Amino acid sequence: MSVLEIKDLHVSIEEKEILKGVNLTIKSGEFHAIMGPNGTGKSTLASAIMGHPSYEVTEGSITFDGEDVLEMEVDERARAGLFLAMQYPSEINGVTTSDFLRSAMNVRREEGDEISLMQFIKEMDEALEFLDIDKNMAQRYLNEGFSGGEKKRNEILQLLLLKPEIGILDEIDSGLDIDALKVVSKGINKLRDENFGTLIITHYQRLLDYITPDFVHVMMQGRVVKSGGPELAQRLEKEGYEWIKEELGIEDETVGQEG
Repeated sequence: MSVLEIKDLHVSIEEKEILKGVNLTIKSGEFHAIMGPNGTGKSTLASAIMGHPSYEVTEGSITFDGEDVLEMEVDERARAGLFLAMQYPSEINGVTTSDFLRSAMNVRREEGDEISLMQFIKEMDEALEFLDIDKNMAQRYLNEGFSGGEKKRNEILQLLLLKPEIGILDEIDSGLDIDALKVVSKGINKLRDENFGTLIITHYQRLLDYITPDFVHVMMQGRVVKSGGPELAQRLEKEGYEWIKEELGIEDETVGQEG
Protein backbone atom coordinates (compact mmCIF):
# COMPACT_ATOMS: atom_id res chain seq x y z
CA MET A 1 0.00 0.00 0.00
CA SER A 2 1.26 3.46 -0.94
CA VAL A 3 0.60 6.43 1.33
CA LEU A 4 0.77 10.15 0.57
CA GLU A 5 0.83 12.07 3.84
CA ILE A 6 0.52 15.85 4.14
CA LYS A 7 1.14 17.38 7.56
CA ASP A 8 0.61 21.01 8.61
CA LEU A 9 1.42 22.22 5.09
CA HIS A 10 1.90 25.96 4.64
CA VAL A 11 2.47 27.28 1.12
CA SER A 12 3.05 30.82 -0.14
CA ILE A 13 3.20 32.40 -3.56
CA GLU A 14 4.92 35.76 -3.96
CA GLU A 15 5.04 36.02 -0.15
CA LYS A 16 1.26 35.61 0.18
CA GLU A 17 0.32 32.61 2.29
CA ILE A 18 -2.24 30.43 0.50
CA LEU A 19 -2.19 27.16 2.46
CA LYS A 20 -2.29 27.59 6.21
CA GLY A 21 -1.86 24.14 7.68
CA VAL A 22 -3.29 21.41 5.47
CA ASN A 23 -3.44 17.89 6.91
CA LEU A 24 -4.43 15.02 4.63
CA THR A 25 -3.57 11.34 4.19
CA ILE A 26 -4.33 9.47 0.95
CA LYS A 27 -3.72 5.75 0.61
CA SER A 28 -3.79 3.60 -2.50
CA GLY A 29 -7.24 2.12 -2.88
CA GLU A 30 -8.89 5.32 -1.60
CA PHE A 31 -10.74 7.96 -3.62
CA HIS A 32 -10.70 11.40 -1.99
CA ALA A 33 -12.50 14.51 -3.23
CA ILE A 34 -11.69 18.07 -2.21
CA MET A 35 -14.30 20.78 -2.62
CA GLY A 36 -14.48 24.40 -1.54
CA PRO A 37 -15.15 27.96 -2.71
CA ASN A 38 -12.85 29.65 -5.21
CA GLY A 39 -9.63 30.96 -3.76
CA THR A 40 -9.31 28.53 -0.87
CA GLY A 41 -6.12 26.85 -2.11
CA LYS A 42 -7.27 23.61 -3.74
CA SER A 43 -5.15 24.01 -6.89
CA THR A 44 -2.30 25.37 -4.80
CA LEU A 45 -2.30 22.09 -2.88
CA ALA A 46 -2.02 20.09 -6.11
CA SER A 47 0.80 22.28 -7.42
CA ALA A 48 2.71 22.10 -4.15
CA ILE A 49 2.51 18.30 -4.03
CA MET A 50 4.00 18.06 -7.53
CA GLY A 51 6.68 20.71 -6.96
CA HIS A 52 5.58 23.71 -9.02
CA PRO A 53 8.45 26.22 -8.62
CA SER A 54 6.15 29.21 -8.06
CA TYR A 55 4.85 27.74 -4.81
CA GLU A 56 7.05 27.94 -1.71
CA VAL A 57 6.50 25.46 1.09
CA THR A 58 7.24 27.44 4.23
CA GLU A 59 6.22 24.89 6.84
CA GLY A 60 5.06 21.31 7.16
CA SER A 61 5.83 18.14 5.25
CA ILE A 62 4.77 15.92 2.36
CA THR A 63 5.87 12.28 2.41
CA PHE A 64 5.19 9.45 0.00
CA ASP A 65 5.78 5.95 1.33
CA GLY A 66 7.93 7.54 4.01
CA GLU A 67 10.12 9.45 1.55
CA ASP A 68 10.40 13.24 1.74
CA VAL A 69 8.59 14.52 -1.36
CA LEU A 70 9.83 18.07 -0.82
CA GLU A 71 13.39 16.86 -1.38
CA MET A 72 12.46 15.38 -4.78
CA GLU A 73 12.66 17.11 -8.15
CA VAL A 74 9.44 17.20 -10.18
CA ASP A 75 10.49 14.27 -12.38
CA GLU A 76 11.46 12.24 -9.30
CA ARG A 77 7.97 12.70 -7.89
CA ALA A 78 6.49 11.37 -11.11
CA ARG A 79 8.88 8.42 -11.19
CA ALA A 80 7.99 7.63 -7.57
CA GLY A 81 4.34 7.16 -8.59
CA LEU A 82 2.67 10.56 -8.23
CA PHE A 83 0.66 11.95 -11.14
CA LEU A 84 -0.98 15.32 -11.72
CA ALA A 85 -3.76 15.85 -14.24
CA MET A 86 -3.62 19.60 -14.63
CA GLN A 87 -6.53 22.00 -14.76
CA TYR A 88 -4.96 23.61 -17.82
CA PRO A 89 -2.76 21.03 -19.62
CA SER A 90 0.20 22.49 -21.48
CA GLU A 91 0.73 22.29 -25.22
CA ILE A 92 4.08 20.88 -26.34
CA ASN A 93 5.05 21.56 -29.93
CA GLY A 94 7.25 18.99 -31.70
CA VAL A 95 6.46 16.06 -29.37
CA THR A 96 3.69 13.69 -30.41
CA THR A 97 1.32 12.31 -27.83
CA SER A 98 2.53 8.76 -28.51
CA ASP A 99 6.22 9.67 -28.16
CA PHE A 100 5.51 11.51 -24.93
CA LEU A 101 3.55 8.60 -23.51
CA ARG A 102 6.12 5.96 -24.40
CA SER A 103 8.94 8.04 -22.91
CA ALA A 104 6.93 8.66 -19.74
CA MET A 105 6.14 4.96 -19.38
CA ASN A 106 9.80 4.01 -19.80
CA VAL A 107 10.92 6.55 -17.19
CA ARG A 108 8.99 4.54 -14.58
CA ARG A 109 10.54 1.23 -15.68
CA GLU A 110 13.93 -0.20 -14.80
CA GLU A 111 16.79 0.36 -17.23
CA GLY A 112 16.83 -2.51 -19.69
CA ASP A 113 13.14 -3.20 -19.11
CA GLU A 114 11.77 -0.57 -21.49
CA ILE A 115 8.39 -1.33 -23.01
CA SER A 116 8.64 -2.74 -26.53
CA LEU A 117 7.15 -0.77 -29.39
CA MET A 118 4.58 -3.48 -30.14
CA GLN A 119 3.48 -3.75 -26.50
CA PHE A 120 3.24 0.03 -26.24
CA ILE A 121 1.09 0.27 -29.38
CA LYS A 122 -1.17 -2.50 -28.07
CA GLU A 123 -1.67 -0.83 -24.69
CA MET A 124 -2.12 2.63 -26.20
CA ASP A 125 -4.65 1.43 -28.81
CA GLU A 126 -6.67 -0.34 -26.11
CA ALA A 127 -6.72 2.80 -23.96
CA LEU A 128 -7.63 5.03 -26.92
CA GLU A 129 -10.54 2.77 -27.77
CA PHE A 130 -11.69 2.59 -24.16
CA LEU A 131 -11.74 6.40 -23.92
CA ASP A 132 -13.34 6.82 -27.34
CA ILE A 133 -10.35 8.83 -28.60
CA ASP A 134 -9.53 9.01 -32.32
CA LYS A 135 -6.29 7.07 -32.86
CA ASN A 136 -4.99 9.91 -35.04
CA MET A 137 -4.71 12.04 -31.90
CA ALA A 138 -1.74 9.95 -30.79
CA GLN A 139 0.26 11.32 -33.72
CA ARG A 140 -0.62 14.95 -33.05
CA TYR A 141 1.69 17.16 -31.02
CA LEU A 142 0.82 16.93 -27.32
CA ASN A 143 -2.31 19.02 -26.65
CA GLU A 144 -1.54 21.37 -29.54
CA GLY A 145 -4.82 22.50 -31.06
CA PHE A 146 -6.76 20.14 -28.79
CA SER A 147 -10.18 21.18 -27.56
CA GLY A 148 -10.71 21.40 -23.82
CA GLY A 149 -12.42 18.02 -23.83
CA GLU A 150 -9.61 16.43 -25.86
CA LYS A 151 -7.02 17.74 -23.41
CA LYS A 152 -8.89 16.28 -20.45
CA ARG A 153 -9.32 12.89 -22.18
CA ASN A 154 -5.61 12.97 -22.98
CA GLU A 155 -4.83 13.47 -19.28
CA ILE A 156 -6.87 10.36 -18.48
CA LEU A 157 -5.13 8.49 -21.30
CA GLN A 158 -1.84 9.27 -19.57
CA LEU A 159 -3.30 8.14 -16.26
CA LEU A 160 -4.37 4.77 -17.72
CA LEU A 161 -1.03 4.08 -19.33
CA LEU A 162 1.28 5.34 -16.59
CA LYS A 163 -0.64 3.62 -13.77
CA PRO A 164 0.60 5.81 -10.89
CA GLU A 165 0.04 4.90 -7.26
CA ILE A 166 -1.56 8.27 -6.47
CA GLY A 167 -3.30 10.48 -9.04
CA ILE A 168 -4.07 14.14 -8.33
CA LEU A 169 -6.85 15.35 -10.62
CA ASP A 170 -7.20 19.12 -10.59
CA GLU A 171 -10.69 20.05 -11.85
CA ILE A 172 -10.58 17.30 -14.47
CA ASP A 173 -14.30 17.96 -15.07
CA SER A 174 -14.05 21.68 -15.86
CA GLY A 175 -15.37 22.59 -19.29
CA LEU A 176 -16.61 19.09 -20.13
CA ASP A 177 -19.97 18.35 -21.66
CA ILE A 178 -21.92 15.42 -20.27
CA ASP A 179 -20.62 12.90 -22.83
CA ALA A 180 -16.98 13.82 -22.20
CA LEU A 181 -17.61 13.78 -18.44
CA LYS A 182 -18.90 10.22 -18.67
CA VAL A 183 -15.83 9.11 -20.66
CA VAL A 184 -13.38 10.78 -18.27
CA SER A 185 -15.18 9.24 -15.29
CA LYS A 186 -15.10 5.81 -16.92
CA GLY A 187 -11.34 6.09 -17.32
CA ILE A 188 -10.81 7.05 -13.68
CA ASN A 189 -13.09 4.29 -12.42
CA LYS A 190 -11.20 1.72 -14.51
CA LEU A 191 -8.19 2.24 -12.24
CA ARG A 192 -10.15 1.74 -9.05
CA ASP A 193 -8.40 -1.01 -7.11
CA GLU A 194 -6.09 -1.46 -4.12
CA ASN A 195 -3.07 -0.21 -6.11
CA PHE A 196 -4.43 3.23 -7.03
CA GLY A 197 -5.59 6.15 -4.94
CA THR A 198 -6.67 9.58 -6.07
CA LEU A 199 -7.29 13.12 -4.91
CA ILE A 200 -10.03 14.70 -7.03
CA ILE A 201 -10.33 18.47 -6.87
CA THR A 202 -13.74 19.61 -8.06
CA HIS A 203 -16.41 22.25 -7.59
CA TYR A 204 -19.33 20.10 -8.61
CA GLN A 205 -21.29 17.12 -7.41
CA ARG A 206 -21.94 16.14 -11.05
CA LEU A 207 -18.50 14.50 -11.32
CA LEU A 208 -19.08 12.65 -8.07
CA ASP A 209 -22.32 11.28 -9.50
CA TYR A 210 -20.07 9.12 -11.71
CA ILE A 211 -17.07 8.68 -9.38
CA THR A 212 -18.14 7.88 -5.84
CA PRO A 213 -15.50 9.12 -3.39
CA ASP A 214 -14.65 7.32 -0.17
CA PHE A 215 -13.89 10.64 1.51
CA VAL A 216 -14.95 14.22 0.84
CA HIS A 217 -13.01 17.16 2.28
CA VAL A 218 -13.94 20.83 2.33
CA MET A 219 -11.21 23.48 2.10
CA MET A 220 -11.68 27.01 3.39
CA GLN A 221 -9.15 29.65 4.39
CA GLY A 222 -6.26 27.50 3.24
CA ARG A 223 -6.98 24.39 5.28
CA VAL A 224 -9.26 21.38 5.42
CA VAL A 225 -12.12 22.37 7.70
CA LYS A 226 -14.51 19.43 7.35
CA SER A 227 -14.37 15.82 6.13
CA GLY A 228 -17.00 13.17 5.56
CA GLY A 229 -18.34 10.66 3.09
CA PRO A 230 -20.18 11.09 -0.23
CA GLU A 231 -23.17 12.53 1.61
CA LEU A 232 -21.12 15.64 2.42
CA ALA A 233 -20.74 16.48 -1.28
CA GLN A 234 -24.45 15.88 -1.81
CA ARG A 235 -25.33 18.32 0.96
CA LEU A 236 -22.96 20.92 -0.46
CA GLU A 237 -24.68 20.60 -3.82
CA LYS A 238 -28.04 21.30 -2.21
CA GLU A 239 -27.11 23.89 0.41
CA GLY A 240 -23.81 25.44 -0.67
CA TYR A 241 -21.07 26.35 1.81
CA GLU A 242 -22.93 28.77 4.07
CA TRP A 243 -23.92 26.11 6.61
CA ILE A 244 -20.28 25.11 7.06
CA LYS A 245 -19.25 28.74 7.53
CA GLU A 246 -21.98 29.21 10.12
CA GLU A 247 -21.18 25.94 11.86
CA LEU A 248 -17.47 26.77 12.15
CA GLY A 249 -17.77 30.53 12.50
CA ILE A 250 -15.89 31.22 9.27
CA GLU A 251 -16.18 34.69 7.78
CA ASP A 252 -16.34 35.24 4.02
CA GLU A 253 -12.84 35.56 2.68
CA THR A 254 -10.54 33.90 0.20
CA VAL A 255 -6.83 33.21 0.52
CA GLY A 256 -5.66 33.45 -3.07
CA GLN A 257 -6.57 33.61 -6.72
CA GLU A 258 -6.80 29.89 -7.38
CA GLY A 259 -9.42 27.26 -6.78
